[in-house]
Amino acid sequence: MKLEDIKCIGILGAGVMGGGIAQNAIQAGQKVIVRDLSEEICENAKEIILNSRFGFNKAVELGKMTEEDRDAAMSLLSFTTDVNDLSDCDLIIEAIGGGEDGRIENKPMKLKVWEEMDSIVKNDAVFASNTSYFTIADLAAVTERKDRFIGMHLFSPANIMKLVEVTHTEDTTDDIVQLIVDLSKSWRKVPIVLKDVPGDTGFIGNRILAAVRKEADKLVAEGVGTKEDVNTAMTLGFRWPAGPYPDGPNARSGWK
Repeated sequence: MKLEDIKCIGILGAGVMGGGIAQNAIQAGQKVIVRDLSEEICENAKEIILNSRFGFNKAVELGKMTEEDRDAAMSLLSFTTDVNDLSDCDLIIEAIGGGEDGRIENKPMKLKVWEEMDSIVKNDAVFASNTSYFTIADLAAVTERKDRFIGMHLFSPANIMKLVEVTHTEDTTDDIVQLIVDLSKSWRKVPIVLKDVPGDTGFIGNRILAAVRKEADKLVAEGVGTKEDVNTAMTLGFRWPAGPYPDGPNARSGWK
């Protein structure tokens, strides 16, 4: 499959990530159907795409986008609460959050959803997970399309951040890897192609961040310095754009 074969993208999840991913796609001229559990969630996603700090209306106000371009992009976007509406999509991107247990991501939920989608969506469609931690092969294992399953991790906010971690398993075919690389570039992103590994350890960004945060917590626990001190050391001493404590003092921007 090639980029020109992607006529419609289905997105599972209308949260911050799902909405941001949808915004990328429609701005690049691709038709998108976003699915979530309620019309209220879907309406909220549409409102964010239009009126948030990084929304289309703000872009129009700043002269970075014309009203015509905004309207053309929004005409490509639709929302649904029925998973069957995604049955004819050429690419499904899963961006499901953690649910009620407080976790950022919920692996059992993702496995359940992918198994369901495998029985609903046409056989030649490609499946991509936006997971930032879980082993891609584990998610692919519940489907009958391991060769067409891949990781596509965007960082938050997805419509602004440039990096895409494209993670392939031993089964993912080369043409599917190239497809997601090309799709990412069409969204003006910078893709890096990574090898999937077992253990739910995350990919480059979050594995390194986890090690940094572990050592930072140790420094604070030992009384070496405060969270503010750690953030200051890394932003001023090493020119990081943000410290490892995004919700703490002197954190210039968030991590994802």
